[in-house]
Amino acid sequence: MRLFYPLMFPLLAVLIWATNTVVAKAAAGVVDPAAISFYRWVIAALALTPFCLPQLWRRRGEIRPLLGRLLVLSLLGMVLYQCLAYYAAHTTSATNMGVIGSLVPLLTLLTSALFFGQRPGKQALLGMSISLFGVLWLLGQGQPLALLHGGINPGDGMMLLGATSYALYGLLIRRWQLPFGPWLNLYIQILLAVLLLIPVALCAESLAVPAEGWGLVLFAGIASSLFAAYCWMRGLACMGAERTSVFMNLMPLCTALIAVISLGEPIHGYHLLGGGLILAGVMLSQFKPKARPALLEEA
Repeated sequence: MRLFYPLMFPLLAVLIWATNTVVAKAAAGVVDPAAISFYRWVIAALALTPFCLPQLWRRRGEIRPLLGRLLVLSLLGMVLYQCLAYYAAHTTSATNMGVIGSLVPLLTLLTSALFFGQRPGKQALLGMSISLFGVLWLLGQGQPLALLHGGINPGDGMMLLGATSYALYGLLIRRWQLPFGPWLNLYIQILLAVLLLIPVALCAESLAVPAEGWGLVLFAGIASSLFAAYCWMRGLACMGAERTSVFMNLMPLCTALIAVISLGEPIHGYHLLGGGLILAGVMLSQFKPKARPALLEEA
């Protein structure tokens, strides 16, 4: 049992995030996307305030010079990525959202090459090519050439933009190495996200949340924003970043299964082939063969 105990944390985090993708789709017909984007982070901020506010006040002098970086991280990882997902849910399926979200590791390689000059190796380029074909197959619903005439579904396009934003967020948060610890770092970004989302919320058609929508908002604000983050951080602590990140490859499968069960979304052949190619390309680009131990020369 102890052997499988560490695996539970990243697996539970992935299940919660997959469920949240389905929640975003379910919320599309219930709550304005600007409203749920805003309320989600307000709830998360209120939940963390009793634990994190005293530490934030004590370290306010250290935080002030890094507010610019924290603002950029909040914009990329919480405002753009999450907000675009809620808007995308109005014009695409939860299954598509989950599959496109699985592109984040691949997009991380691409953004790293574009912004930081880190050239991917031949294996990574092959993985990118396979995943790219999978994306075209998925977005074209099995007919990639149809994209030349009809273009990309607006929801799929927003998810691609959001996934790119989150890939850049992941790169920057690793490069900047902010010295506040995971919870205070998360709390500051959440507070900034609330401020950034105020203009978006003011533009919403309605900020009202009907009775059937509060469960969706609370799940996004507590389970997805905080509990899943805690599980993921425990997984990182127990297993390390490399082994934990592999679990993200389960996201599209979990999202599709939950969407089929809860929303009755159909799974088509192009989902299976396109999603399979995307995952295969991502796994190939991330795979690192173990170095062979040097053979001892015979005396």
